[in-house]
Amino acid sequence: MAAPEGAATVAVWDPIVRLFHWTVATACILNLFVLEPGHALHRALGYTVAAALAIRLVWGFVGTRHARFADFFPTPRRLVPYLGALMRRREPRHIGHNPAGAVMMILLMLLLAGVCLTGWMMGLDTFWGEDWLQELHGTLADAIMVLAFVHAAAAILESLRHRENLVLAMVTGRKRA
Repeated sequence: MAAPEGAATVAVWDPIVRLFHWTVATACILNLFVLEPGHALHRALGYTVAAALAIRLVWGFVGTRHARFADFFPTPRRLVPYLGALMRRREPRHIGHNPAGAVMMILLMLLLAGVCLTGWMMGLDTFWGEDWLQELHGTLADAIMVLAFVHAAAAILESLRHRENLVLAMVTGRKRA
């Protein structure tokens, strides 16, 4: 699925986008499956994700072409035709985020913001020990896990359909031109 040797490639994902992606992916895996909730490393990774999310939000307005929200924000004019083509298995290849991927990215970023906010709130005296807040934090984290699995499956499927390795592209920052 990699580009054939000598094939032209184009820079798509800049280092900030890639660092954000892999920081969030690693932190979510560790916090959901390895670390004990509420312990120091769990909280430190939560704050790391919050900082990465803040940087990515700013970068979405001032960053490189494919990092900017304006390049991929899923308006109805972009999303509806793409979903129709996807249902017919004739979706166009996109260099940056396709409209469905953009919806996924925005949903994941909103959920991350919610998890970061509720995690921070649980450390405040005002909300200490509140069951509803802990349940909301856990529900948001579970939703991230579900959407992350859907995201990974979609990346694999799109990699197969368009004959390019999207995971490798998120490592190298380059895709087939």
